[in-house]
This record gives sequence, C-alpha cells and structure tokens, in this order.
Amino acid sequence: MQSLLSVYPESERDAWILARRGPRNSVDPLRPYQFFVEEERTASGQIAQTAAVFLTNRECPWRCVMCDLWRNTLPESTAPGAIPAQIDYALARLPVARQIKLYNSGSFFDPHAIPPEDLEAIAKRVSAFDRVIVECHPALVGDACLGFKKLLRGRLEIAMGLETAQPEILARLNKRMTLKMFHSAAEFLRTNDFDLRVFILVKPPFMNEDEAVVWTERSLLFAFECGASVATLIPTRGGNGAMEALAEAGEYSPPKLRTLEAALERGIAMHRGRVFADLWDVAARTDCTKCRDARIARLRAVNLSQSIPEAIACDACE
Repeated sequence: MQSLLSVYPESERDAWILARRGPRNSVDPLRPYQFFVEEERTASGQIAQTAAVFLTNRECPWRCVMCDLWRNTLPESTAPGAIPAQIDYALARLPVARQIKLYNSGSFFDPHAIPPEDLEAIAKRVSAFDRVIVECHPALVGDACLGFKKLLRGRLEIAMGLETAQPEILARLNKRMTLKMFHSAAEFLRTNDFDLRVFILVKPPFMNEDEAVVWTERSLLFAFECGASVATLIPTRGGNGAMEALAEAGEYSPPKLRTLEAALERGIAMHRGRVFADLWDVAARTDCTKCRDARIARLRAVNLSQSIPEAIACDACE
C-alpha cells in the first residue's frame, strides 16, 4: 500500500485535488440546481417545514479534499440579479414553510458567489420566513454577516463546517482552517447574537472506523462549547476523484451506517443542542442491505424526536 505522502502531497494540494476532478454538471445560472421542503425539529421542539434552496453560483475558493459540491457550480463569478431570480424560481414552486436554508456550495458571504449588491433583494424575498440559514467559511464571517442580519425580519443562523476537531486531520482536509479560527468566528457570531449551526464529518479521510465515533463526539463537544445550537453529522462520501485516490491508498472508506447511528446517539445523549444525521443519498452508501431501510427510518425518527429509540438488531452485519 502506498504511503500517505506519496499519494497526497504536503504542499500544492489544490493542484492535486483539481487534477482528479471529473466534469461539472450543466447548470442554469438563473435556476437553483435543487430545492425542496423538509421537516426539521426546532429548538422549541416543534417540527417546522423548512425550504432548502441550493443556489447555483461560483465555486468556493477553498479546495477541500472531500468536497463534491463544485459539480453544480459556475466557473465564473455570479452575475448580479441571478440569485434573487433563483430564489423567486424556487419559492414559486415550493409549499409554504417557516424556515429557509439558502445553501450555495460554498460561502454565502463570498462576494464572487453571492454579489453583495443582491443582499437587499435576497432579504426581501425571504422576509416571510421566521429563520434564514446560510453557510459560510469561518474566514468570511464578519461585517457582511452583520449587514445581512440587519436586512432580515427573521432570525439569521450561520452554518459553518467544522468537519472534525482532530487537528491533524483537519489540516489535511485542505480547508485552510484551524480550530482557533473556527472558535474565533463562532465567538463573533455569539457576541453579535447569531445562531450557529455546525457541520461535522463522520469518519473523514485519514480516520479509521474505530476512531470515527470518538472523534465525532469530541467534535460535537467542541461545537457546543463554541456556542452551536444545532449540529449536522455528515457521513463522508466519495465521488469527487480525490476521495477515490485516497480510498485506493487505504486512507478513506465510507462510514458504516452503524457508525453514523452510534455517533448520532452520542450527540443526542449530550443534551447540549439538536443533533441531526444528514441522510442525503445515504441509502446508496450503506453496507448492509438487510437492515438498511430500518436503520435509515430509525435515523429519521431520531432527527425529528431527538430521542433514542430501541436499537435495531441484524444478524447479517453484527
């Protein structure tokens, strides 16, 4: 088996990651590439209809090794007026919801992705929502967040990707973020009365299955200590070229569904905030088809109830 350094370089990682990419998907700059309404448990325990709009815009400037979101992005800066048009398109086709997630495959406060001159128009379009959730890299958390917050009627929640609190692995992800940087951005948000949502990877590359639950729990603890009110656990997926190269070298394999279950249960047991399992495409990535559907249904139930039901026994995978 190849060594890590021979597969994944210490420097010029952007070039290594870009060289392993496939083609982008064809996207319309005036249409979001996906949108739907989902149910989400709120801090008060209610189940809120939540619109999720995945905006089409310029690719994130960071080249995280695990990221596949660039597939639905534009190679050039987003044109002024395009994002409001995309939101109009989605809202005209979605049922009524209380919350909205404006996710954009990067950072909402990246001026090349979301033109700053469009923020007022965006705020008007989401004025009916009680809560607006956007994502942002910690490096871009600052005055732009404050300006957008002032334009909104509802509560603004910022989602940041912590990924992992394991510092050596965090550095290898090429996110160009430290735990100290994340903590500083979170402190800015807390001081200025924002809500914080945190994304955490379950079993990122360079981590084995035995370590995954322990480090997810430690990452959750770090997130809650930084002031997060909600955390989403994302089972790390491949499919971007770079992850397949790491898999061939023995540095990555997708987490087992039971690992995601155990990590979610640890988070719920903390009673520090809401913890959700991201179930996007999870049915296609599970390791045991016999118990898969029952386990996914259980995870959905935990997401909504924030309680831990009876475990599922499976003689095929236990």
